[in-house]
Amino acid sequence: MSSAAAWMEPSLDVDKLSHEIFSILESKFLFGYDEPKLFLPSTPATIAVAGRVRVLSIDAADGALAGATLVRLEASLRKQCGDPAARVADFFDLAAGSGAGGVLSALLFTRGPDGRPLFSAAEALRLLTKHRHRLSSGAQRKGILRGILGRSGGLFRRVFGDATLRDTLKPVLIPCYDLATAAPFVFSRADAVEADGYDFRMGEVCAATCADSLAGAAPVDMHSVDGRTRIRAVGGGLAMWNPTAVAITHVLNNRQEFPAAAGVEDLLVVSLGGADSAASPGKLPALPSAAELARIAGSAQADVVDQAVAMAFGENRATNYVRIQGHVAVPVTTVAAEAALADRGVDSALFRGRKLSERTNGEKLDLFAAELIREHDRRRKRGDAPTVAIKPSTPPSPCSSESTTWPAILLPVQELRN
Repeated sequence: MSSAAAWMEPSLDVDKLSHEIFSILESKFLFGYDEPKLFLPSTPATIAVAGRVRVLSIDAADGALAGATLVRLEASLRKQCGDPAARVADFFDLAAGSGAGGVLSALLFTRGPDGRPLFSAAEALRLLTKHRHRLSSGAQRKGILRGILGRSGGLFRRVFGDATLRDTLKPVLIPCYDLATAAPFVFSRADAVEADGYDFRMGEVCAATCADSLAGAAPVDMHSVDGRTRIRAVGGGLAMWNPTAVAITHVLNNRQEFPAAAGVEDLLVVSLGGADSAASPGKLPALPSAAELARIAGSAQADVVDQAVAMAFGENRATNYVRIQGHVAVPVTTVAAEAALADRGVDSALFRGRKLSERTNGEKLDLFAAELIREHDRRRKRGDAPTVAIKPSTPPSPCSSESTTWPAILLPVQELRN
């Protein structure tokens, strides 16, 4: 590939001092631990006796690459476990997604009328690609969710009905930025189960996390199911482009649902990024627009989070953390996104920018799928020391019940899947 020469080749020479300094900083400030040696590279790569918590994180980048990655991951998991009906949600304990990633997380982890995930990975990707043009509001936005806020409120309502955060099968974290408080706000199932004041309708959550104000989308005024909490939301990408760090922090500090997670060695993390376009050879880029500057800032934040998380994992990174990210722009088609998985991915190197991975994105994904299968099998064989203890959503969400919500949207959802 012609643009590959512009990327740094992999190097085994790592600045050990910088590695240790950042590991100490992360252990003290990023994850809230007091032991400075907790995440140093001397930590052996071992599998915790009680198992490892499986985390899926999806960036606010365009959803084409992330969607295609999830389709391939789900197919690989089905093949390896021998269950043709297996879903992505069966192999993860928590999902965090921002922007397009938040919508994908909601589609894959919301409970359907049969008690199973509402959408498969292929159905979710097909839904977003099929409706991206019909849903355009005229905003000049590129991507799989272009103009999603224009007329998509109806689509989100048809898909999710009155389902709320409590109606997800596993914990989910979906960020936005609240203009009312001038601070990030994270929609969380764990908080929703604890109090109605933090339970929001999934359709509105999706609208909030992908409300791109720089592309002309209006803020989303929304309230919790009991009306006590009101926010004025704009896109999650402005607050948290890469939600991996907040997902890890949530797991390590949520002892009720994840009692066995004491450190990053107890985690399996899949982080899905996007693909950036490179400047034309020999041509200086034009002065970026406000929207382009926001994208650059978000991409840079995603790289910083990737670097910090990779450093925190140390030697466990090879088996416990994988980042899927492209280095060339991916057209908004499933064929192009699937082809991108055959390209070498990109890793963020501390103080050195980005470098090409030694493996393709597809190879890295297949190797990590094997780790997920091993953890899945281990849990089926062991009956003691539960790795996770997800809080039941009882009483049910006051906005959703089998008698009122699902029959009303079941037929439309079936149509949207096709």
